[in-house]
Amino acid sequence: MAKSGLKVSRSHIRIRSYLLLLCSLGLILSLYAYYVEVVAEHNKSYKAMCDFSAKISCSKVFTSQYGRGFGLLQYIVGKDSVLNQPNSVFGIMFYIIQIVCAFIFTIDAAKIQVTTCIMANCGSVYLAYILYFVLEDFCVVCVSTYVVNALLLFYAIKKRRLLSVPAVQVNGEKKDS
Repeated sequence: MAKSGLKVSRSHIRIRSYLLLLCSLGLILSLYAYYVEVVAEHNKSYKAMCDFSAKISCSKVFTSQYGRGFGLLQYIVGKDSVLNQPNSVFGIMFYIIQIVCAFIFTIDAAKIQVTTCIMANCGSVYLAYILYFVLEDFCVVCVSTYVVNALLLFYAIKKRRLLSVPAVQVNGEKKDS
């Protein structure tokens, strides 16, 4: 039984599986991005697996001014503030929140999930703009996280809609929830 009193259907389980798969992929990408940034900051000659050329380089992107606090927090809290973390740290926190929400089948958890996914996708659009138009680079890890975030939003909306249905279908019969 889910916390909301609804029986967890196959649809619920399928959506949770997709959400967990995507969150795991996003978490791996964020952890890798964090690793690359930390190593590249300390070793200027480091070449990451995602560095293919001068215009296709994730370490160049991660170590740019936009790689920390989305390039914005330094102006609000200061460059050396503890809040001005690498973007990958915010990604790690986001994916952990998504994993927790994936196990909670309540309308409130689904609303949190959709809202945080919308925020992450807005961030992805902003960072994609910076990547293409400002840095004039292509980052395989970055673009992969944008795709993961878009798919997470899609499945979070599916989960929200599934939980919004007033009646639950059980064995072909409609029953009140």
